[in-house]
This record gives sequence, C-alpha cells and structure tokens, in this order.
Amino acid sequence: MVAVTPVARRPRAYVSVRGPDAEDFLQRMLSNDVSGDTCEALLLTPRARVIAPLRVWRRGPDDFLLLTEPELGETLRATLLRARFASRCEIELEEHSSAVVFGEAEGIPNTEYGAPAVEVLDAGLEPTVGEEELELLRIRAGTPRFGREIDDRMLPAEAGLDRRAISFTKGCYPGQEPVARLHHRGHVNRRLRVLEIEADEPPPYDAQILHEGKAVGRVTSAARDGDGAVALGFVRVEVPDDAELTVEGARARLD
Repeated sequence: MVAVTPVARRPRAYVSVRGPDAEDFLQRMLSNDVSGDTCEALLLTPRARVIAPLRVWRRGPDDFLLLTEPELGETLRATLLRARFASRCEIELEEHSSAVVFGEAEGIPNTEYGAPAVEVLDAGLEPTVGEEELELLRIRAGTPRFGREIDDRMLPAEAGLDRRAISFTKGCYPGQEPVARLHHRGHVNRRLRVLEIEADEPPPYDAQILHEGKAVGRVTSAARDGDGAVALGFVRVEVPDDAELTVEGARARLD
C-alpha cells in the first residue's frame, strides 16, 4: 500500500514587500530578524499588542512575502504603507493558496502543528487532513491563533510568542520597549497552557478555568479528542502543574 502524505489547506492572506529598502524596512517594523530565509514575526502596536502574526519568507534579495491570517491582509498592508515614508519598497496584496504538507518536503517551514511540516504555495494539492483534525493538532501543539488566543487582551510572552517570533538582539521596532522590559525585568502573570478535559463536548470560548473554586484562567480554543476534549487556555502561573481543575463542571488537568 502506498502511504498518503498528510496535506491540509491553510487559509492565508499574502502581502509582498519588494524593493532595495525592503529588508531594512521590515527589520524596523517586525519583531524578529528577517535577514534569513524565513522566520515567524509579529507586527505590533507601540504598546506591544499584536496587529498581525506573520510568517516571513524571503523570495529574493529584495523580495519578501508575508503570510498572515486570511482576515488580516488589508490591515497588514495598510499598516506597513502608513509607516513606509521614504523607504524604497512596494507593498502589495498577492493572491496565492497555501497547503501544509506534513513530513520531509521542500517548502516554507511550518511549526504550528507539533510535527515536521512545510507550507507550499499554489501547488494544487488535495487535502487529506480536514479542518477539525488540523485544529486539534494546533491545540495539542499549544500554538496560538489570531482571534482566539491572540487578541488585544494578551501580551506576546503570555502566549509563548516571545520564544518563537521575537528577537531580543535585533534593532528597534514598534512595541520593542514593553516587550524587552517584560523579558528582562518582569514576569507574566499567566501563560497559555494545554488542558485535558473530561467532557463529552468542548467548552465554549472564554469558559472559566477553576481551581479550588476560584477562577484561574479562561479557555480560548477547544476541540473533541477521543472520548474527551482538549483545550488551550490562559492559566495563572502560580497554578501547580498537577492541580485539579474544572471547566464547565468537568474535571480538567494541565497537559
């Protein structure tokens, strides 16, 4: 029997940044070092709130493609255009299709699903992994998603984005000061955690996570997993890893 390579659709919006000042401009705008072939990055407000999470792909010396969430393409383009000033680069929306290919393959590295995978564009591949299965993989991998874990209530470090999408050695960018201050001098009060829940149905968005009868967090994403459910949620850092929790009356534990 021939093994079928797992493939999933990955909805995206795409913004190109091209021109002799493209790298310098993106270095000044994004949270990560874009001098390599590809990286995760964030476009932040001055107060370090996330405008858009990105995958940056360098197609050529002066040609970058920014992959973001499907609802954020125009927001990303407009924000970069307002900040461009005299930088010599063109910023435009592009149309593509993305597929996540699991296993060893050529493409843009994708670390969202807890398994080796790459993202390929415009390949016309038929998906073998459905949306629900892909969402379960994302939740199990602890990967934050815009509009769920990533919103105007969170800071990048709370969702673990400081470990994957931020450089603490590159130059300045919008939001760099509060990000660096928290990293070097402070600590977060809550972190994004994976939870196993003994429930027939996944809990709703923003469901309270309780410990000893007190609210210690909230659910941001959830999915069915076998006979139970698995969820992502922000949980206060003082909650022990082996704590007995409840969500919507069901027993839960930190994974």
